[in-house]
Amino acid sequence: MKNFCITISVFFIIIAAAAAVFLGKTESGGRDAAEYLRIHVRANSNSADDQNVKYIVKDAVVRFITPLAAQCNGKSEAVALINANIDGIENVCRQTLEQNGFYYGANAEIRREEFPTRVYGDVTLESGDYDALIIELGEGSGDNWWCVLYPPLCFTSATQDVTYRSLIADIIADFFD
Repeated sequence: MKNFCITISVFFIIIAAAAAVFLGKTESGGRDAAEYLRIHVRANSNSADDQNVKYIVKDAVVRFITPLAAQCNGKSEAVALINANIDGIENVCRQTLEQNGFYYGANAEIRREEFPTRVYGDVTLESGDYDALIIELGEGSGDNWWCVLYPPLCFTSATQDVTYRSLIADIIADFFD
């Protein structure tokens, strides 16, 4: 009987902890806005050709950056990795542009910029200033594409299967196995 009471008590503690985590979740997914590193790809212009190639470049950059972002354990680590690979990012952009007949080049850098409110699945990032990898194609005066580089909210689901796990659910499952 004593073991049963201890088991029930532990179970209720775990449930209470899980409820506290889920009820305490903020709109930004439980993270401070300063923990996000965004990405912003600006097209050369609003011409149909420049807008189309922007998405082709974006896809190439996502393929290049995804393995980098996946190995990061924090925003500062993500910023350091992106800065260390900024030449590679620019090369991917330029090569992709040239393969599609565009020779106006690209520039990439991390800097702080204002972003509007944006919803990514269950996560809402409020409008405000965020650190971001800014990629300007040519003049960079056209419409843009933006997302979140770290944590990789836009990359993982598009390029690989992602399974989210709950530590508490794992503990409960192990307990009853």
